[in-house]
Amino acid sequence: MTGPQTPPLWDLPKAKRAAGRPAAARKGQQRPAERDPIARIVVDVPLAHLDRTFDYQVPAQLDEAAVPGCRVRVRFAGQLVDGFLLERAATTGHTGRLAFLERVVSSEPVLGPSLASLARTVAERYGGTLIDVLRLAIPPRHAKAEAEPAGPPAPAPPVPATTGWGRYQRGTAFLDALRGQRQAHAVWQALPGEDWPSRLAEAAATVASGGRGAVLVVPDQRDLVRLHAACARLAGEGAVVALSADVGPAERYRRWLAVARGLSRIVVGTRAAMFAPVADPGLFVVWDDGDDLHVDPHMPYPQVRDVLTLRAHAERASLVVAGYARTAEAQLLVESGWAHAVIASWDELRRAAPRVTPVGEDFDVARDEAARAARLPAVAFEAARQALSAGAPVLVQVPRRGYVPALACARCRTPAHCRRCAGPLALSGGAGRPPSCRWCGAPDGGFRCVACGSTRLRAMVVGSQRTAEELGRAFPGVPVRTSGAREVLATVPGKPALVVCTPGAEPVAEGGYGAALLLDGWALLGRQDLRAAEETLRRWLAAAALVRPSAAGGRVVVGAEAGLTPVQALVRWDPAWHAERELAERAGLAFPPAVRMASVEGTPGAVAALLEELVLPDSGELLGPVPVGRADEEGRTERERMLIRVPRSDGRALATALATAQAQRVARKEADPVRIQLDPLEII
Repeated sequence: MTGPQTPPLWDLPKAKRAAGRPAAARKGQQRPAERDPIARIVVDVPLAHLDRTFDYQVPAQLDEAAVPGCRVRVRFAGQLVDGFLLERAATTGHTGRLAFLERVVSSEPVLGPSLASLARTVAERYGGTLIDVLRLAIPPRHAKAEAEPAGPPAPAPPVPATTGWGRYQRGTAFLDALRGQRQAHAVWQALPGEDWPSRLAEAAATVASGGRGAVLVVPDQRDLVRLHAACARLAGEGAVVALSADVGPAERYRRWLAVARGLSRIVVGTRAAMFAPVADPGLFVVWDDGDDLHVDPHMPYPQVRDVLTLRAHAERASLVVAGYARTAEAQLLVESGWAHAVIASWDELRRAAPRVTPVGEDFDVARDEAARAARLPAVAFEAARQALSAGAPVLVQVPRRGYVPALACARCRTPAHCRRCAGPLALSGGAGRPPSCRWCGAPDGGFRCVACGSTRLRAMVVGSQRTAEELGRAFPGVPVRTSGAREVLATVPGKPALVVCTPGAEPVAEGGYGAALLLDGWALLGRQDLRAAEETLRRWLAAAALVRPSAAGGRVVVGAEAGLTPVQALVRWDPAWHAERELAERAGLAFPPAVRMASVEGTPGAVAALLEELVLPDSGELLGPVPVGRADEEGRTERERMLIRVPRSDGRALATALATAQAQRVARKEADPVRIQLDPLEII
């Protein structure tokens, strides 16, 4: 007969399990560390009312491993949670008994003092929490990459030649300031056709040659590849680190550690690189700051330009806001005197810019039937034909992707909607296919207009696929390539071809494009958006900058009325003038960036409850509420949005008030969440 079996440890009662552990592991018998036994921890708990540090005791056996900035595990509200150790202290203000750290996940100090200070500043600016910002700033840990031995720091690169900056007023003076390690802020307007990755690489290498670091942030992967190659040519591969999500979690963490350990001085990357913990930073750069990819879609929705401005101010480093266009926010930096404009002279601009020709919506179509089939005005068709005959590619920018993304009644122009869900009807293929709903996907072969009863449809907007099909018929024998959401081309050869793309997906052509056709400008300018004009000009300039100079036959044809302000700015190639007008108009209307504005979105009851508790500064002004999204069957709005506006001087007070009100709601465990966003891109 066998004796009684000992049950597994996890089947024993809690008291017996504790008795079965080694004596040193029992919490009641742990000894605190002799030196600085208090650890101040930021717990990874996404609750607004817990946005503070909590004190824990450091056990003696973890004294050496628990270094400031490391990752730890602690017991919080009965559960084991992750956290970051901010600092060690000798005393605590807590009057009760303190729990011990459970364990140190890694002794790697990933949260340095400067990064912790930046994260707190960003959280306060946007009304968020510290842990929300730290999730964006510090990538997830990868143990294998962390255990790899660190190599030696990259040597400082030599001082590069910076003759390219001599084409710009104040360009040479700005590089001299970087070389002398003096703080300088610039809003750089790049010339059309400029090799902007080389210019930014020269600035970064100049700073790195003096032993300081540089962080350069671009909107997308295509720009990152170009900028990384330019920096590597000047500073060497080991001195440059590219940070982006495309490299995978292990490689991304490996590169991030190289930056945090001070092995690389130059960091290039996409949005998340704005938090890169480069040692002794001397330069921060954001390229094309108006691109919406520079706004993080996660709480608290920080914007790259604003974060780098905060870093430059706190760390006494230089800042460059660069691009072909200029945003109203960048213009505000110039008008406030905080930054200087670095622009080229009119003579340099005339030598570099292509010729721009606007054509209105009611243009005369060429008599050629091919031009009529391609919906091209005579001047655009002739510009494309001349560029192709000269052996150059032609860029065609179309605002919408797809085939025919919007349909309307051919008789009365009433938008066509699905009979099942009231969604918009569209054509997703060639002739012979019935229209289908863009929301539910149901085909609708028996369309009948609800306004006039007509059964005929017309295209409201023609997409990139349909445009490519029409251009292929208009220019037989010429290759037609598309660049858009499914496949974005980085480069195209300098041979005759028609390159049809959506805004933001323009590939770089070898030797430049012979012509650019910017079609359907009304579709961009007619959007119900505060930034519609600014965004349209930015997209036009990005495409037109890829065209050869007018002396080499470069032509740009834009499909919009010549009298419109964005069209005039494109014709004159004067985005600074447009930004100045835009900022003045927004200041007169009390719109951002002349003021700080917050968006509060949620169910009507949740928004009303938050506003009742919100303690606004005296200058606060409420706008709304307005419905967001569709209503239910009874006409009730499921979600609504309220806008709150204050002067810029009260922006911090507004963020604090919103964070406090949100923390109170979370503490009461309110069921309906409220989305709070400061300085939103879309307010209309």
